[in-house]
Amino acid sequence: MKTNITKFFKSVYLLYYDGFVNMRVGKTLWMLIAIKLFVMFAIIKWLFFPNILKENFSTDEERSEYILQQLTKDK
Repeated sequence: MKTNITKFFKSVYLLYYDGFVNMRVGKTLWMLIAIKLFVMFAIIKWLFFPNILKENFSTDEERSEYILQQLTKDK
C-alpha cells in the first residue's frame, strides 16, 4: 500500500518536473505571475493599508487598550 502511494507521488513529481524543465513560454508566464503576486501583496498593501496603530499610538499598552475599547464598545 505504501509503495503505491510513493510511486504515485514520484510519478506526479516527475511529470511536473519534466514539464517545467522543457517549457519555454511557461517560464515567462510564471515570472509574470510572480511579479503580479509581488505587486498585489507588497506594494498595494503598503500603499492602501497603512499601520494605523503604529502611527496613532506610541506604546503597545496604548494600542492594546484602544483595540479592547473598539472590541467591547456598544454599537
